[in-house]
Amino acid sequence: MADGEAVSTTADTDGTTAPASPVFWAPGSHILWRYRENGGRGFHIARPVTVVRDDAELLAVWLAPGTECVKPVLADGTPVHLEPLESRYTKPRTVQRDRWFGTGVLKLARPGEPWSVWLFWEPGWRFKNWYVNLEEPLARWEGGVDSEDHFLDLSVHPDRSWHWRDEDEFAQAQRDGLMDARLAERVREAGRAAVEVIRAWGPPFPDGWEDWRPDPAWTVPSLPGDWDRTPAHVSS
Repeated sequence: MADGEAVSTTADTDGTTAPASPVFWAPGSHILWRYRENGGRGFHIARPVTVVRDDAELLAVWLAPGTECVKPVLADGTPVHLEPLESRYTKPRTVQRDRWFGTGVLKLARPGEPWSVWLFWEPGWRFKNWYVNLEEPLARWEGGVDSEDHFLDLSVHPDRSWHWRDEDEFAQAQRDGLMDARLAERVREAGRAAVEVIRAWGPPFPDGWEDWRPDPAWTVPSLPGDWDRTPAHVSS
């Protein structure tokens, strides 16, 4: 899937192998951005994306309109967001292929950070907002990056105002046993840290990404048949 390996290994003096520095993807490479099931072991979200930038400071990827993705749905096909909150996380689920609708999303993630920042636009490239998605730090593998969503999020507006999102889902996930008290507190701490970055207007907010545009020569990446494969090598 990827045009370059995200992880390499080197031999130690005792003959064993150990993770080496990541091999960064070149701009234009196609990789997968995936999320594991909450409380499960499989993947329930997979999005093919195009690499915009990848280095020791930042991974930036573009999720193009019309991209074929995998998303969770209830076992009867009902969209998750239409299910009442009280039963949203307890009813049986499956996954289905679908197309990403809207104007596309630019996703930014710093190595080791427990959130990624997504940029949204209205039609005509009118910037709408940043979205801070609280999640496990991305784990890199040869085909892309993996994480687990932590329910709680923030919206950040062009005037620098911000607000919490999905606090009800965050609370329900705890009631349903998808998140214990220790993890919930860690997520809250990550959220407070993200708020401090917003208040200080730290990276990536002042970096001008809202003026970025995709290369018109880029093609929309395809969803591979083995989108849910287990990575051979993983690194943070």
